[in-house]
Amino acid sequence: MVKITDVARHAGVSPSTVSYALSGKRPISEETRQRIERSIHELGYRPHAGARALASSRSNVLALVIPLRTGIHVPVAMQFAVSVVTAARRHDHDVLLLTQEEGEDGLRRVADTALVDALIVMDVQLNDPRLPLLRALDLPSVLIGFPSDPVGLTCIDLDFRAAGELCVERLAALGHRVIALVGSPPEVYVRRTAFAQRVVQGFTAAADRGGLSSSVHPCEATPAAARVVAEQLLREQPALTGVVVHNEAILEPLIDAFEHLGLRVPGDLSVTAICPDDVAENLPVPVTSVAIPSAEIGTRAVDLLMRKLNGTGHAPEATLLPPGLTERASTVARAAP
Repeated sequence: MVKITDVARHAGVSPSTVSYALSGKRPISEETRQRIERSIHELGYRPHAGARALASSRSNVLALVIPLRTGIHVPVAMQFAVSVVTAARRHDHDVLLLTQEEGEDGLRRVADTALVDALIVMDVQLNDPRLPLLRALDLPSVLIGFPSDPVGLTCIDLDFRAAGELCVERLAALGHRVIALVGSPPEVYVRRTAFAQRVVQGFTAAADRGGLSSSVHPCEATPAAARVVAEQLLREQPALTGVVVHNEAILEPLIDAFEHLGLRVPGDLSVTAICPDDVAENLPVPVTSVAIPSAEIGTRAVDLLMRKLNGTGHAPEATLLPPGLTERASTVARAAP
């Protein structure tokens, strides 16, 4: 059985330094921490979880606050959850998943019971009522999402404003002059959910900058709603040739609805989307898209949280991941009139 003294000998440090690396009681250099982590991995050392928690007054549990409100696309939310859980296990932490809409009361309850060491908070709103409490709590926290005022918080997310701009710019480069955004369900916008609002901001700004005719259409996550939106778009914008979709659940039903109305993708209508790659790739007509990097965001959110929790390294307040657009079969240059 590998002991802490074996790890210390292998890493060339004292047993107390290994103990500090495990407990976070004292700061150590990043280089030393990485050397100890390599030795732990190579030797297969497994510290006793109960002993570690007792020694450090920690639970070795992180809370992932992901309220499954109406309008949330659960499969994508669960991709984030899986990435957080996987990354946390690499740091020898478990994850408590909190899915109820409890707001400040839920956060305070978890903090007061000492169930967790730190928080990752999702489904962030522009004016999120949880922010004052998060700033006041002793527990470290990381937000996946950017509120209007992120000062004093640690936030990470895809740059959704830039993602909206990128989709419009691609359509404009292909010659499309009349475009529409088919977005999240209405309740997502009513709550002023940050990522959805950012996409609208980017879409509108890029369309205005390029002199394009544009409109924004929230859409419930049902095939019936997709059909209604498709009919509305053709009625109100008969010259429409480009669509941006930010609603994974209705991407395929929306394309089907357009084709039922006589518009082929991409021959008559070019479609781009902001969605996971697996959704965009596996449609009958693979869709040009900006990927939602849930695995990277979840992993980096945990890494940021562990830096804050252990007092090691710099945890920047704002981490915006730049979007990248993958061209697929759903977009072509607009035919000359």
